[in-house]
Formats: sequence, C-alpha cells, structure tokens
Amino acid sequence: MEFVWTLAALLATLALLLVLLLLRPIIVEAYKRRHHNKYVDAPAIFEDPNSLKKVPCPHIHDPAEKYISLIVPAFNEEHRLPAALDETMNYLQQRSAKDKSFTYEVVIVDDGSADATKRVAFGFVKKYTVDNVRVILLGRNHGKGEAIRKGMLHSRGELLLMLDADGATKVNDLEKLENQIHAVAKKEFKLGDGAARHSNFRISDFPVAAFGSRAHLEEKALATRKWHRNFLMKGFHLVVLLTAGPGIHDTQCGFKMFTRAAARKLFTNIRLKRWCFDVEIVYLCKRFSIPMLEISVNWSEIPGSKVNLLSIPHMLWELAIMSFGYWTGMWEICI
Repeated sequence: MEFVWTLAALLATLALLLVLLLLRPIIVEAYKRRHHNKYVDAPAIFEDPNSLKKVPCPHIHDPAEKYISLIVPAFNEEHRLPAALDETMNYLQQRSAKDKSFTYEVVIVDDGSADATKRVAFGFVKKYTVDNVRVILLGRNHGKGEAIRKGMLHSRGELLLMLDADGATKVNDLEKLENQIHAVAKKEFKLGDGAARHSNFRISDFPVAAFGSRAHLEEKALATRKWHRNFLMKGFHLVVLLTAGPGIHDTQCGFKMFTRAAARKLFTNIRLKRWCFDVEIVYLCKRFSIPMLEISVNWSEIPGSKVNLLSIPHMLWELAIMSFGYWTGMWEICI
C-alpha cells in the first residue's frame, strides 16, 4: 500500500512539473506585457504632405474635435486600400454636404507595410487634406490590434469606428451602429427624442460599444466552408466563450464603433497586439460595465485575407496569455 501512495505522489509531482513547464512561457509572456497598455511609440505629430508642416497629434484624453473618426489599420494593402478609401470618402463627403454638423476624419495606420501602402495613404491625405485624412506610420509590423489601438489613441472623434482596409463591410452600415449608440446614450441621459439637441448632451461622454456582426451569415458560411474550417471556427468560438464569457456572438468582425468615453477606457488598457484584441475588448467592456450592442452588418468576403489556419494557434496563445494576465491580477486595469 505504501508503494501505491509513493507512486501516486510521484505521478502527481510529475504532473505538476509538466503543468508548470507548459505554463512557464505563458507566465513569462504575460509578465512581459503587463505594461504594454502604457507603451505608445506613435509619432507626436502628423505631417501635411501638401505644406510639409507638422500637425499636432491629439490624444484620446483630449476633448473631441470631430463628430466621427474612422480608423483603418493597413498592412501591405496597396491593392485593396484605394477602392475601400474611395468608397469611404465618397460617403463621408456626401453626408457632410447634407449635414454641416457632420465632421469627420479618417486615420490610416500603416502597420509596417513593405509595399506601397504608405504612398497610397499619403495620396489620400494630399487629395482630401490632413484635416480629413491622417496617416500614422508604425515603422515595423506590430499587429492589427496594436495598429487600431494607436489609431484610437490619436483620433479626434466623439465616435470612433474601426473598419478593415478591404472594404468587406459597407461604410454606410456605420449608421446602424451610430443610431443604436445614440439610443442607448439617450436612455442613459434620461431624455427623450430631443436629447441630441440638449445643450448638455455629448455622445462622447457615454461609454458605449457597438459590434458589427456577421452572425446572421453563419448558416450560409457553414454550408460553403470546408469541414475542418468549420471545426476550427466552432472550437475557437468555444474558447472565446470560456475566456470572455457570453454576450457577443461574432467577436472578430472588423467593424466596431465606440464612443470616446468607451475608447478611452478600453484602448488605454488593451494589451493584445494581434488578432485576439477583439476578445480582450469584450472582456474589458464587461469589467468596465460598458454596454455592448451586437448589430448585423452587410459583409462580403474580399480576396487577400491575412487570416488563415495557421492564425488559430496564435489566437489561442494570445487568449491563454490574456486569461492568465487578468486572472492573476498581473495585468492591472487603469480606471
């Protein structure tokens, strides 16, 4: 009997050592990222390519100067970016012409592109002026999450919309998210339909997050995708559910809108730099009790996606780091 207990103790010790061995890289990486939310190496200025003058770089803690900011992360997007930006600028100009109170900016964040993305982006700055289109150059590739974080931290809008450079979601769908955010903010302000005209009402003051969603397209996608892609997708959704909890069905849609108050809380705390930053946003929304809205948007698959099957292991790795960082309290949340 003593032999059995000795063997059991030995096996338990080996199992513990194995767990610690597996956890070690997660612990080390989580520790490295504990201050990543405070690390900002974005430029302190924007450059006007027309006049070559330096334009002061705003910060999310500054008062809003525009009604809406559109943040477009771009990595090697010289081919897909022009069409998406043409559609975006046409929409913004038409809406601005109808409503003079509708002011906007587009912030393109070049995430260390090796192609002509920078040249394409600055071409739009020259065409539409640095007041309406701005470019942040990250120098080297950091990841989509970091590119969006930099754009959010240096935007001027009361509302901040992140959207992909491929134009997969039609830009006018932002009105769906915008209207729902206004409805929630009015309810919080405890005013009726006249809230938007109330002198004390500022949409930027109410923390609300709206998530564009492709969940309504899932049934069709399941029917057309290969079985292994469906298996991986369902598995990833299960891991997301266990990590961030229920509430948002489609965390990975690249079309999300935040009020300035929400963006200030979220993007001064976010630490994940690549694909799973969306899941961290959901987690932080829950920690801050920020209302989350999931709204169906029109979406079409555009060739050239940088997400592939090899992205799944990296996503799971980031989710493990995030879970450990917050669960242990290693990642402190700044209020």
